[in-house]
Formats: sequence, C-alpha cells, structure tokens
Amino acid sequence: MPASRVLDDLLPRRDGPLPRVAVIGAGVSGLTLARVLTGAGFPVRVLDKGRGPGGRLSTRRNPDGGTFDPGAQYFTARDPLFMAQVEAWVAQGDAAEWQGRIGTLERGTVTPSAKESVRYVGAPGMNSVAKALAEGLDVRSGVRVERVARDGAAWRLTSDSGEDLGLAEVVVAAVPAPQAVPLLAGAPALADQAKGARLSPCWAVMARFEAPMALGLDGAFVNDSPLSWVSREASKPGRATGERWVLHGSPEYSAAHLEETPEEVAPKLVEAFARALGTDVRAVEAAAHRWRFAMPSPPLDTP
Repeated sequence: MPASRVLDDLLPRRDGPLPRVAVIGAGVSGLTLARVLTGAGFPVRVLDKGRGPGGRLSTRRNPDGGTFDPGAQYFTARDPLFMAQVEAWVAQGDAAEWQGRIGTLERGTVTPSAKESVRYVGAPGMNSVAKALAEGLDVRSGVRVERVARDGAAWRLTSDSGEDLGLAEVVVAAVPAPQAVPLLAGAPALADQAKGARLSPCWAVMARFEAPMALGLDGAFVNDSPLSWVSREASKPGRATGERWVLHGSPEYSAAHLEETPEEVAPKLVEAFARALGTDVRAVEAAAHRWRFAMPSPPLDTP
C-alpha cells in the first residue's frame, strides 16, 4: 500500500505538529509501519520485548558458528510494491533467493515438488531483513509494554516493571492478537476484534546431526506426523556448512504439548523426524523454542 494511503487511512493530516507515535512490536508489521511514518516526518518510537528486532524473523547462533532460523522459514513476493522492497534487500545483501529442493515427506517417502514460486530468505539469517527494516529507526528492545492508558490528549505507556515509557498521541499494537487485547483496553472495539482472532502454537526444534542426511530435499512439508515442516539450514544462502535442521511441530501436536518443557519436546520431535525419514537418526544436540502464537487459524477476514 502506498505511504500516502497509509497516512490518509490511519493518521489523517492535521494542522500543527505531527503526533507522536508509539509502535508496540518490532516484527515485520511494526517495523514497516514505523519506516513509513518516520519517512513522512512523524516522531516514532518502536518498543519490543525481544532481545532484538524481528519477531518471528528470528536467527539463533550455535556455539559451532552455525545458525538456525527457528521461526519464519522463507517468504515469497507477489505484490509489486513488496517485490520492489525484496529486490532492494537482495541488492543490499540482506536477502537472497533460496534455491533449496522442496517437497513432502511421509514415513520415509520423499516426494519432490515442482517449483511453484521463488522463495527468499534473509542473509546470512532471517533476522537480516528485520535489521534492514530497523536501520535508522528509534527501536528499544527488551521492554515489555503492559499498560496503555489515557493521559489527557495522549496515551501513557507503562512497562511490566512499572517504568514510565512516556506519552504518544497514537499507539499501534503490532503484536499477536491475544497479546494485543490488554493493550487495547482504551479502544474496546479494537480489543473485541482482537479477541476474535485465534492463533495456533508451534514448537520449533533446532537440531544438529553428525552425519549428512541423504534425504534429497532441503525443505519438506511433513504428512502424517507430529511434524509439519523440516528444513536443512546449510542449504540457505550465507549459512555455514553443517547438518543443522529446524523441525516445526504441527499445530495439533504443538497445542497438545504446549506446556511441556523444551527439554521434553526436543527429543520427541527429533524422534518424529527419524520416523518421517524412515531411518534411525540421532541428534548431537537439540533445543526447542515455543512459538505460542504462530499461525492464525483461521485468519480474520478483516484487512
């Protein structure tokens, strides 16, 4: 959507100083909006509870120098405006086409799929895209906004530790809908909309193996399994060599085992990977991360 359209819809022009904007959440949506508004002259702050920007565009480093992308695995681009942005990221070296072999995996049966569309990844990690979006913005990480309350003509933001985070005339909650509900207490109609959104969880396991996998695929959608997706990290551009895989639990499995510990989940999903491969594989190390709000099910039909 063109920047002028965003501004007309969200923040109609007015006389006098431009309103201060606080964006809660430094994922792709929050960072993109912050860039549009900052470019139009608005004073914008972005606040995020994570250690750095990106949200599900997350990259984890391994002690051996390798990396994992436990969240978003790749992205595609069809809209002309987004395609132009992706081309800019590629030119800057922040993203690259992933030419990995993709298919399906079911109980030892591997089925390559025809190449449907071009897939892109951040380079050298998925969070490279988030870092590019955040460059030049006022982003504060490691702060969890707990309360947004009216204070005169503005909104006062307070952290979960009681820190006063200042005032903003406009607040944007760019976080998963269940987390947005309490932040939208001052806007009941929006809070009610957010309450209607349902998001499925996803357990992600980052596993390293000693021996190379003779799978014939670099990424696979997994059927009839506790897993929904697996990917070979070294197949992505800019990554270090080594047999590192990300294993995503299915929405059903992840929901059923949501409150288990990472130490309990990791070996179970590695075992599910072995069953899907139809062979015995053992991880040298494996760690799990819980995405409590991963995928909308189903998405809201409201833009």
